[in-house]
Amino acid sequence: QVQLVESGGGLVQPGGSLRLSCVASGGSFRRQIMRWYRQAPGQRRDLVAAITTSGEPVYADAVKGRFTISRDDARNTVHLQMNSLKPEDTAVYYCQTRFELVTFWGQGTQVTVSS
Repeated sequence: QVQLVESGGGLVQPGGSLRLSCVASGGSFRRQIMRWYRQAPGQRRDLVAAITTSGEPVYADAVKGRFTISRDDARNTVHLQMNSLKPEDTAVYYCQTRFELVTFWGQGTQVTVSS
């Protein structure tokens, strides 16, 4: 079993920044690709960013140049630094990983971008 706990969401004005964190327990963190997804009301859950076990990032086009994903294997933690936030970034953000062919999700953290 893998448990994922997100934190760092909140209310921010357009153009502001937030840093999300996801702490993992169980599994084998160093060997797991870590992903951030987001889901806005009435919308599907979409991939935002992913980071490989060697630290290579992948980003959705909508966030390229504004978001940065990173991982700290010593602390079993993955971060999502979000800069230049826009109202359309408003969503619940979820941490996700796969371990032994099973997909695990965190509970999500709300990000609201509004003036």
